[in-house]
Order: sequence, then C-alpha cells, then structure tokens
Amino acid sequence: MNNNKTPLRFLMVSLIALSLLCVCIFSFLAFYMSRRSEDTISNVGKIYMSGMSQQISMHFETTMDLRLSQVEALVETNFPGTKSRDDLVEDLVYSARARGFEHLAFYSTDGTFETLYGSELTVIDPEPFLASLNASGKKIAVGTDAYGTRLVLMGVSSTYPMSGGKTCTALVAALPVDYISDTLSLDNEDGMMYSHIIRQDGTFVIRSGEAFRDSYFDRIYAIYDELGGSDAGRHVQELQAAMDAGEDYSTVLVIGKEHRHLLCTKLPYSEWYLVVVVPYGSLNEEIAHLSHQWGCMAIVGCAIVLAALLLIFFRYIQITKQQMAELEQARQTAVAANKAKSEFLSNMSHDIRTPMNAIVGMTAIATANIENTQQVQHCLKKIALSSKHLLNLINDVLDMSKIESGKMTLNIDQVSLREMMDGIVNIVQPQVRAKQQQFDIFIHDILSENVCCDSVRLNQVVLNLLSNAVKFTPVEGSIHIALYQEPSPQGDDFVRTHLLVKDSGIGMSPEFQAKIFDSFSREDSRRVQRTEGTGLGMAITKFIVDAMGGTIQLRSEQGRGSEFHVTLDLEVSTIQETDMVLPDWNMLVVDDDRELCESTVASLKSIGLHAEWTLDGENAVRMAEERFQRHDGYHIILLDWKLPGMDGIETARELRRRLGENIPILLISAYDWGDIEAEAKSVGINGFISKPLFKSTLFYGLRPYVDAEETVLEPLPEEHEADFTGRRILLAEDNELNWEIADELLSSLGLELDWAENGKICVEKFSAAAPGWYDAVFMDLRMPIMTGYEATQAIRALDRPDASLPIIAMTADAFSEDIQRCLEAGMNAHIAKPIDLREVSRLLEKYLNS
Repeated sequence: MNNNKTPLRFLMVSLIALSLLCVCIFSFLAFYMSRRSEDTISNVGKIYMSGMSQQISMHFETTMDLRLSQVEALVETNFPGTKSRDDLVEDLVYSARARGFEHLAFYSTDGTFETLYGSELTVIDPEPFLASLNASGKKIAVGTDAYGTRLVLMGVSSTYPMSGGKTCTALVAALPVDYISDTLSLDNEDGMMYSHIIRQDGTFVIRSGEAFRDSYFDRIYAIYDELGGSDAGRHVQELQAAMDAGEDYSTVLVIGKEHRHLLCTKLPYSEWYLVVVVPYGSLNEEIAHLSHQWGCMAIVGCAIVLAALLLIFFRYIQITKQQMAELEQARQTAVAANKAKSEFLSNMSHDIRTPMNAIVGMTAIATANIENTQQVQHCLKKIALSSKHLLNLINDVLDMSKIESGKMTLNIDQVSLREMMDGIVNIVQPQVRAKQQQFDIFIHDILSENVCCDSVRLNQVVLNLLSNAVKFTPVEGSIHIALYQEPSPQGDDFVRTHLLVKDSGIGMSPEFQAKIFDSFSREDSRRVQRTEGTGLGMAITKFIVDAMGGTIQLRSEQGRGSEFHVTLDLEVSTIQETDMVLPDWNMLVVDDDRELCESTVASLKSIGLHAEWTLDGENAVRMAEERFQRHDGYHIILLDWKLPGMDGIETARELRRRLGENIPILLISAYDWGDIEAEAKSVGINGFISKPLFKSTLFYGLRPYVDAEETVLEPLPEEHEADFTGRRILLAEDNELNWEIADELLSSLGLELDWAENGKICVEKFSAAAPGWYDAVFMDLRMPIMTGYEATQAIRALDRPDASLPIIAMTADAFSEDIQRCLEAGMNAHIAKPIDLREVSRLLEKYLNS
C-alpha cells in the first residue's frame, strides 16, 4: 500500500511546491510592475498586499493545520475506552510533551478546564471557542495561564472522562502566542510592511513592535492624530463592517503626506483577522530599484516554471511505469496462486476418487450378489482396504500444509509388504479392468516381508506411480510392477528394497523428464490433453522418497512407455515370522513370464516344495500328462489366467480331461477373482491365489490343501480372535449414531457397554459404580457440558482404587498433537475414528490381559 501511495504523495508535494514557486515568482513580477507608473500604484499595491496577506494566511493555516492535526493525532492514538483513565492521561501527556505543547487540558461543555499538565488556562473570548467545540469541531483561541502569559489555545472535540464523572467536550493544547509570531515572522519589520493579528473588537492577539496600544482601532486613531488626518473614524467603521460581513477589507490610508495600504482578512479556525500594512514610500523605493530587471525576471520565471513542470511530468511517468510493472507482477503472482489452488484441489479429487471407485464398485458387486456369502465377504474385504486407504488419504490432505512447508514427518510403524501390495492391487484393479490393460506383478528375492516405514507414505508413492501408469497407458496396454530386495549397505538391520513400475504408455519427451518432479508439471502435448491430472503427484512422490532417504529414477521414451525405479533402505521389522514349511510335494508353475516363474519356484523351494515351471499351456498339459503316466504326478498346479495361445481356462479344462479331478489346480492372477470365479470353477479350477506371490502368499494359499496327517501346522494368525466376554466398558459419546456403531462393533468382541452421553454423565456413572465395576473407559473428546479431556482429569482426581483404570480416547481428532494432548490429560492410548476393531482388540489385550 505504501508503494501505491508514493506517486500520489510525490505528485501532491510537487504541485504544492510548484504552486508556492509560481506564487513567489509572479508576486514578485506583480510587485516590480506596480512601480512602473504612479497611476497604477494603488492597484499594484492591492495585488502585492493580497499576495502577501495570502502567503501569511496560508502559512498561518498550514501552521494551525499542523498543530491541530497533532492534537487530533493525540485523540486518535489514545481513543477513550481503550485503557484506564490514568493510563490514558499518562499517554496523552507523554505524547503532547513529545510534540512540544506547553499545556494540556480537558475542556468541559460548560467551559471549565481540567489541567493535565502546565498551569490553569483561561479563554479570553470563550463563547465562540466553546460553541465550536461543543459542535464537534476544532478551534483556536487566545487565552492566558495562571501567570498571565498569553497563549494560543488549540482545541479538538473529544469525549474523554474527566474527574468528577463529567465528560469533556474537547482536548485543548496550548503554546505561547510568540510561537505564531515567530512562525509567521510578524515582528520582522523590514521597512516595507508590518502585520498584526486582531480580534473582531479590535483588540490585539499579536502585534508588531510599534503597536503599543491594546486596540488596533485606538492605534488608527492615534496615528491619525499624530500625523494629521480626518478619516480615522470612517476607516474604522468600514473595517468593522467588513469584519461583520466576513469580507476582506482593502484601502489606502492617507495620513498627512504618507500613504499606507491596509489589507484585513479573516484567519481560519479562529475569530481572528490578519491586518497587513505597507507604506508606499518603501514600496516605491524597492520597485524603482528593481524595475530595470523586469524583462529578465519574467523570462527566467517562465523558464523555471516550465522546467519544473517537465521534471514533475517525467518523474511521474517513471513512477507510473514502475507501478504498472509491479502491478503486473502482483497480478501474475495472484493468478499463479489461484491456479495452484485449483490444480491442487483437482489433484486431490483424482486421488480420492481412486479408492472411492473401488468402494462404489465393490458395493455394487456385493449388492448384486447378496445371496452369495463368499462373494459378499470378498467385496467387503476390498471395501475395507479401499476405505482404509481413503481415510489415510484424507489425513494426508489435511496434513498437506506440513508437506508444503517442508515440515512433513514420517510415522514409522511395522508394515507387511504383502498386505500393502494386496491392498494396492485391489485399489487399481477397477482402473486396469476398465481400460482392459495387461497387469502383472513380479515378486522375487524378498529377504524380509515385514519392514519398518511410513505405510501411508509408501502406499502413496506406489499408488501415484501406478495411477499415472494406468492413466497414460492406452487401452489393452501393459503395466508391470516388480518388487525385489537385496542386502543394504546400511547393515544387517536394513534391507534395500527396489520397486519398479513399467508401462507401455505414451512415454515422455527428454525436456519433460527434466522437470517431471516439479510441482504442477505436465507435458504440454496433444497426446495428454484429454488425460486428467495436475502434475502434483510426482512432486509429492519425489518429496516422500527423499524424506525416506531413498532415490527415484526415470527412464522413458516417447511412444514406448516409461519406467520408474524407487530404491529405499528399509529397517527390518522385529516381528518373528511364522515358520513356513510344507511337505516336499511336486508342483508345476505355469506363467508366460520367465521372471515370475523363476521367482515363484524359488519361493516354493524355500518352503519345502519341489517345483517346475513352463511358459505356456500346451507345455503344461504335456508335462503334467507325462508325470501322471509315470505315476509321479504333480500334487498341485499353479496356473496363470492369461497365457499365450491356450489361456488358463482352456489349459485347466484340458488338464481335467486328461488327469481327472484329483490334482488341485489353482489360478494365479493379479485380476479380481470375482470376475472369473464362475468360469474358473466350471472347468474344474479349485481355488485362487492373488498376485503378487510373496512367500507368505504361497504358503497360506497352499496350506488348506495339505493333508492334516502329513504335517502339523501352527494356527493361522488370522484365526486368532480376542474374547473379552464379561468385560464392562463405559463409553462416553455424544452422538447417538456413533454410539450405535460402537455398540454393534465392540459387542462382537464380547464387551458389555454402558453409554454416557457426555463427559459429565461419564464421570457421574463411574463415580456411582462400585470400584472395579468398569474395566476401561472409551472417551470421546469433543462433547457438550464436559469434554473428554476434562472428564479424564476428573476421573483421575477421584479418591478410588480404580481411578487409574485404562482410559482410551476414541475420537475423530487424529493428528499427532491430538494424541499428545490425550496422553497429557491422563489417557492411556488413542484410537482414531472410524473404529478399527483390530486396533481396539490389540489395545484391550494390552491393558486388560497384561
């Protein structure tokens, strides 16, 4: 805003300076011309007098404006009611002294002063002064202090509280009368003119050194008596009439042989009048001395004015151009900021719709197959995975400000790479299926399936890469994702994990590859004009990979696809993996990808199986039939769905025709089992194992087909279910729908729940119950009457042996600062809504069964 005001301020100052320059120049020109002849001396005298009186009047007005504005500034910066009266008075006194005022006082509506500093003040002519201030104006007047010193009083309307309960009508500051005389140089008598300031009754406010009487009217009479003359009364009457009419008065006083020009004009902000007197004798002398310079001065004056105008114009153009450039830059910055906001929202819409697509699609499938329990369970599992990802994404959106400010923190926890990849596959399957793309996942050389990292951020990296691959790969194109590990240079506690995402899409130009990781970057090409996206995803991906201490590399060629390679050194999890051992069966793996076959056979051998592989259905049928005829057949056959030539369905049909029904045939695919289940079962396929084929995926997928007599197996982790039958829980929740959901979900764990509608009722129910009646409290945070924090502190303060029972926050406030505040309030743990039963069960086992 200061920059915007600079040109106007410069122009105003320049114009004022130019005006003063013009007044001075042409006043002097008029002064010099006045002496060219005796016939025009009176008119020239009026011009000169008018100019000089105008200058003095303007100087007076400027001076009074300055001083009155200083008093107004006192009022504006010390507004009544903003602080105590003592503080207000102290600030007023300090500010007034800083501005050079010698007195300061409150002025009441009845005309009495309350002195803030200085001595007591008295107004010589109080009625007009008080009337103006009572009318919410500003006014100056003459007064005296306690010692009789004449002062100039400057009043500005205000409403400060006075002692005694009254309210003032104005704030009055005072300076000595000599201040005006010195400022206007009224005592500087150089022989050409002298000036006085009088009131309407003729009494002096300020007088020059010669004026020894109390009234200017008396002075006129005295001068006429001294020098001889008979018109004193007439001049006094004419002067009084002009004052009454509010008009300027100009006349030539002929006193004996002396001529004096008198001009009287009213001064602003007061009841005062300026009287200027010029003796003609002195004027004639000066004009005669300088008359020969008239022509030269006129030319010089015009040149100065012209030069000043040109200088001002040139400078103003410069400032205007500079401001226009700054304005354009600010406009471009605003447009870019608005575009960035719109693109960010668009990108978030895209990312949110990805899991929403899976949720909506699986819901529709479950609704259409409501009678098929297995199909519904299958859909609900995928809905749960997508919902969890959607919840994590929402948390990420809310935390985006931390990413943009470089304050993103990683939430390290134990992650199963198998579960993570299963969830990602389920999310992207609807997109791949919609574009009829070939989707393959290769897993090999996995040293540790369980690692420690930020699962949300790792999910976001993989999903961003896969989403872009699907988006920029045409219909029936191919997308391949590979995951493998190797020893990490950081030591045995880490494992170097490689993730490759490759597609056969449109590829990128070398120019765009150089800026792909910049925010909002997108290749400007006709090939991508109809593809949605803002370019924010890759910038966030690069930021996350860097925060994890990894690297991301890109290889791409236009028209031939792209490949992203992410390398991360992840800490190995301390989770003890289940011993995965199966009988030494013979198995056949059939897949058209050599790398997948080799890695799968290696994983099968690591869990005790003997496996062979082939790349097509024809060879699979031949190999299976040869071993069958030697009475050394395969115990299980793993068959890819999509094979060249004879696909998986046709291969399974042929195997059943030749081998019978005794050998289990399992389909392996990265596609949704629900889409092919009916057709697969119709040709004799026994089951399904979803890619990616981790060692644990193969172990748990093959385990149901193992004869119980051949091996004794440990219980599956999924089969363990906590039982809290008989445990009583007090649940504080102000939302009835949330209570119903919690009651239904938590009751399935055997818990007995008691509802408290707010924190106060929760404390009351706990206090009324016998000690030990409740085993734990689930506490919402935002509740009426008493919040969860307050209720927790109240329970902890009770004098009961069970006041230290577990209190677990169950709330939608899920940020790290919310968790920290819960712990500081005395809670034991935090569960974010929507409720995750596994997390609830884990915490209850920790606090109730420990």
